[in-house]
Amino acid sequence: MTKNRLYFDLGRTSRRRFLKYGSLAVGAGVVAACTNQGQQGQQGQQQTSSQQDLGENPIKVGVMYSTTGSIAIVEKTLQDATFLAIDQINNGTGPWKENGAGIAGRKIQKVVVNPDSNWDLYNQMSKRLIEEDQVSCVLGCYTSASRKAVLPVFEDKNALLYYPVYYEGNECSSNVIYTGAAPNQQITDSIPYCYENFGPRGFFVGSDYIYPKESNRIAKAELKNQGGEVVGEEYAALGTTEFITIINKIKQANPDFVLSNLVGDSVPAFYRQYKNAGINASDIPIMAYPTTEQEIKAMDPQNAEGHYTSFNYFQSVDTPENKQFVREFKKMFGDDRVTNGVMEAAYLQTFFMAQAMKEVLEAGEEINTKTLREATRGQEFNAPQGKVKVDPDNYHTYLYARIGRWNAQGQAEIIQSSPSAVKPIPWSQALYPGRECVHPSPDDRSDPTKETGKDKLETKYLES
Repeated sequence: MTKNRLYFDLGRTSRRRFLKYGSLAVGAGVVAACTNQGQQGQQGQQQTSSQQDLGENPIKVGVMYSTTGSIAIVEKTLQDATFLAIDQINNGTGPWKENGAGIAGRKIQKVVVNPDSNWDLYNQMSKRLIEEDQVSCVLGCYTSASRKAVLPVFEDKNALLYYPVYYEGNECSSNVIYTGAAPNQQITDSIPYCYENFGPRGFFVGSDYIYPKESNRIAKAELKNQGGEVVGEEYAALGTTEFITIINKIKQANPDFVLSNLVGDSVPAFYRQYKNAGINASDIPIMAYPTTEQEIKAMDPQNAEGHYTSFNYFQSVDTPENKQFVREFKKMFGDDRVTNGVMEAAYLQTFFMAQAMKEVLEAGEEINTKTLREATRGQEFNAPQGKVKVDPDNYHTYLYARIGRWNAQGQAEIIQSSPSAVKPIPWSQALYPGRECVHPSPDDRSDPTKETGKDKLETKYLES
């Protein structure tokens, strides 16, 4: 996809819409949205690895990921995983085998946009997908900045966003299904691990936007609760690939560990320069959240060997579902490709969406925001990472909490894992003790937050 070709309706391309989207300079992210509209489909062709007949009345679904720009290193993998899931749903293969081809006999028709890693235009693309294309849903958005840019659109239009990326939490919209990690599924376990295994002094780095800053704010509170301290905190503009100044500050501070919330092209650059500066993982290990197999592959695994990532999924997870996922992903996109945590979330949320749509259609109802939102609550799926579930109260997802150490082959040796999926708690309990999100049922879009009066919320696991 070239940079001036930013919009595709993979059923019928409108030249007017193509030119309108092609004139946009686009934004970065991953969004999954479902609107009150979009029940009516168009006949056409869907393209994944081959042309396919979508039959009559397909379900139009928007797919919004950046395949160019500084975030494309990761976002392209989310689009690929989404395409794989849609292909399996349309053909009745993979996890969808027992359901037959399509959703209650109807195929998914993709409407694909490329925000080009510039989130200022996510807002405009979302409006067009919802208002003009009348998609039933959009799958997308990677950064929190892009999510925040589109959220007013989905709330104003009462559309539903499926968001597949770990994030800083402290949000609970009636118009978002969150399938990435909440803070308690990624930060809460990793900071105690760093404190106990590396030491009390941390140096925090990140890209300069909301997610890294808010995640580091939570991590600082968690480290303080452990009795530790932050001895340095530095941020670099998104897309930065020059880190010598920050690395020299790390050397001077001599922390016990570095917590990295760098994203995109900055990740490989930072790790390479870190190693070239003579800092080894045995001296000052890095614990990261946004560093996955994709960035490790891009940087050469030797630069990350011995460092750590806290995530819900790694390619090395040993489940039958993951082995099938990795095998089928490589078959579609190439043996040299790797899977990663954010793309796995993009994959599983597509099945959450499809299962909910199937329930709606089999009940004789139309797919709209109200019916789809209610049907998505409580959905379960045997994902590559293990059995997961949409929390019916807060629309976040029960996910595993794991810590991996990178080896010379670019794969994570999983050194710590929750026994099963962990209940999501959107509000950081280190910063907002006792605060939780509970949506009414059925959801009337009233204020979803309530104060419980408790000091801490109990951590619960999903029963296997």
